[in-house]
Amino acid sequence: AEMLRILLVSLAACSVSAFAPASLPSLACRRAATCTGALSLRAANTEAEDVPRRSMVGGALAFGAAAAVGSPQEARAAEETMTISTTAGDMEFEFWPEVAPKTVESFKKLAKTGYFDGQAFHRVIKGFVIQGGDPNSKKGYGPSGTLEGADIGSVRKWGTGGPGFNLKAEFNPRKHEFGVLSMARSASPDSAGSQFFVCLGPLASLDNKYTTFGKMTKGDEVLKKIGSCKTVKGDYPYERQGIEKVTINGA
Repeated sequence: AEMLRILLVSLAACSVSAFAPASLPSLACRRAATCTGALSLRAANTEAEDVPRRSMVGGALAFGAAAAVGSPQEARAAEETMTISTTAGDMEFEFWPEVAPKTVESFKKLAKTGYFDGQAFHRVIKGFVIQGGDPNSKKGYGPSGTLEGADIGSVRKWGTGGPGFNLKAEFNPRKHEFGVLSMARSASPDSAGSQFFVCLGPLASLDNKYTTFGKMTKGDEVLKKIGSCKTVKGDYPYERQGIEKVTINGA
């Protein structure tokens, strides 16, 4: 308990640049992101009780592109599905290449290299989203798989990692609702890389401000279990919510 207290105090005192997750693209976060590509997802929910910490940052630019699935490549992409195997069970997703072709293509390429395997959902905001996709989340938890005995230096980096490139925003008409996949980003619309989030409910405040690119087809209870896990200040799961493996099916 004492080690956990020290960890929380240290994280609260750390500088913005050291642990600076920028919020979901236009979402405001308590800590402004100062690193290029910092992709932390702070919730900008319009629900009254959380309006102060989840307020919107105005002026998000929309780069919506709704491409029809017409080419053989897009047709094959639409047929492929994804399984995210977690410590809580499996979740299956369909992709939406017809509205976010480049995002879907990039995500699949990363998954096929094993990029996401061994990561964790490093941020869980109850009633809002679970966020993953940061390679820095492979390190940080203590020997017991909890924040007891955690590596503070590694935990401070959660929410700041990426694949080394950014994607052009593909904002589109698909809504943010329970089970929808969307890309996390910093204040710049074109700053998404690999960090993503899964919605825990309808989130109209995010529509046309983040790139939705798929939706869960199986695994509701798994998502709800992860989304209700115990968290500490900063929305970090107390116990590791592991992303054990991401598999592209039908590839």
